[in-house]
Amino acid sequence: MIEVKGLTLKYPSGKGIFNLNFKVNSGEVMGYLGPNGAGKTTTIRALLGFMQPNIGTCSIGGLDCTKDAAKIQKTLGYIPGEIAFLDGMNGDEFLKFIGNMRGTRDLTRQKQLIEMFELDTKGTIKKFSKGMKQKVGIVTAFMHNPEVLILDEPTSGLDPLMQNRFIELILEEKKQGKTILMSSHMFEEVERAGDNVLIIKDGKIVVQSDVTKLKDSQRKGFIIKPADVTSAADILKNAGFEVGSVTNETVEVFVTGEKVDQFIKTAAQFKVLNLEVKVQTLEDIFIHFYSKVGK
Repeated sequence: MIEVKGLTLKYPSGKGIFNLNFKVNSGEVMGYLGPNGAGKTTTIRALLGFMQPNIGTCSIGGLDCTKDAAKIQKTLGYIPGEIAFLDGMNGDEFLKFIGNMRGTRDLTRQKQLIEMFELDTKGTIKKFSKGMKQKVGIVTAFMHNPEVLILDEPTSGLDPLMQNRFIELILEEKKQGKTILMSSHMFEEVERAGDNVLIIKDGKIVVQSDVTKLKDSQRKGFIIKPADVTSAADILKNAGFEVGSVTNETVEVFVTGEKVDQFIKTAAQFKVLNLEVKVQTLEDIFIHFYSKVGK
């Protein structure tokens, strides 16, 4: 449904995106991860037709993102990283304006979303808080029931309750077979709702992976409380394990999936008073990959 081939878009500063290649299949939720400046928003601008690539192509639903930008934008669901609204409009007026521009007549979905996100649309948008503006952006993106959604930091400014509501919305859309590309710093969103993950570093995609495989393939953390901390840390290091923080009572150790059995046998060489598994989030995995890949 979304296809990017050899996409390069370079800024005068030398930064940009370089030779990106990826696909988002119909009905798939793809997480697009990377810190500010990595190239996520530039990729999205190219997909929306806001910027023309130097090299390569991108398409949505078979339509070229540069030549057919107007057609794509009419049906696409889009949340920009920084939302700008027309001055002087209140929430109702803005939603009506967007609906008329798209030719949307059925307002059922719009009303459901307003209720879901507890949005008061009567006030002037200019006076809305960041969270309220974000809610207007979410309603605008989803209210015409689009088949494809491109979301750039969609929960920015939302409180934890509304962030959770948003994840519920993504899961609901996923069940209906919608195709979603979601750029995010909220790793839980991708972990809970995503099928696959792209990780971008310095304008280049360094990892493409299934969310589950990405988590399973990475190192697991354990916190051991041994009878003798110094001895335990030395034994683990000598056995080739990555030892993290060492305190007066505990030793942190990281183990890759295939070495778990070896780790258990090594830990049996000293007295263990307590063993705790350190839960690894997608954020931990991302930081681990980002620090290692592309050096």
